[in-house]
Amino acid sequence: MRLNSDAFWLKSPGEGEIRPVPVPPPGADEVLVRTLYSGVSRGTESLVFRGEVPESQHRLMRAPFQEGDFPGPVKYGYLNVGVVEEGPPAWQGRTVFCLYPHQTRYVVPVDAVTLVPDEVPAARAVLAGTVETAVNALWDAAPLIGDRVAVVGAGMVGCSVARLLAAFPGVRVELVDVDPARAAVAEALGVAFVTPEQAAGDCDIVVHASATEAGLARSLQLVAAEGTVIELSWYGDRRVSVPLGEAFHSGRLTLRASQVGAVSPARRARRSYADRLSLALRFLTDPAFDALITGECAFAELPEVMARIAGGDLPGLCHRVVYGPAED
Repeated sequence: MRLNSDAFWLKSPGEGEIRPVPVPPPGADEVLVRTLYSGVSRGTESLVFRGEVPESQHRLMRAPFQEGDFPGPVKYGYLNVGVVEEGPPAWQGRTVFCLYPHQTRYVVPVDAVTLVPDEVPAARAVLAGTVETAVNALWDAAPLIGDRVAVVGAGMVGCSVARLLAAFPGVRVELVDVDPARAAVAEALGVAFVTPEQAAGDCDIVVHASATEAGLARSLQLVAAEGTVIELSWYGDRRVSVPLGEAFHSGRLTLRASQVGAVSPARRARRSYADRLSLALRFLTDPAFDALITGECAFAELPEVMARIAGGDLPGLCHRVVYGPAED
């Protein structure tokens, strides 16, 4: 017997809708999950919603449980927290995180879900994918005790990187953003906030996560000779000018991409995707991460809300989607 479920679909660029989706009963080694919360990954999901995924990246940008194809119709998303309703006895009733789109119920293999620790509220666990990106970035960056680090771009990923860096002994961390309102978030995360003009230079590492040309240019200015800029931004189909003149060559600077789609080469031989996600969830015992959740809506409101997020009319950090009680 198939169960009732509803999912958010991008019907065409700029137009979302809720569609009924039949869900089969779980088979052996599968779980039926009822969604409690999902999160909107603002940067990537906005690009998807606007139809700005480059054709050359259609295959690489597929989410694990995506249906349809870019630019649409497509069911896309990967920040989902729910409770297991059916499955192996050890999993029933447990809260899990899954890289699944916005949908009220779904069936996936057991190895596709990760147990949320009892100490982590389900409402906060929607940040797991974002913190996982930050973990991977720091494996790539490899900061050392006493380093001077700037994080340019106080979005979800940049703020997560800054919070993790705050625990490194002796590290000077500055969170850099053009929006003075992000100072309150930085304070909640326990890191210093500065505007681009105020940022201190001579950095050993700069993590760039603003997804702007100006932010990347400023990152290259802030890094010290022989230092590294870790590029976390994804620009979709936009062309970005990179200032490789000035001190880029004389300073022997490194500009390095970091992307969560693969485990960092620094840990790939010893850490799996599951290890990395479990680590991210353990970090979410920290209540400071609640500062990254700045908006909330009901699942039924998501088509309208997603249009406002992608259009820039609803600024903020993580937008959490709340699902109603269980339905028969």
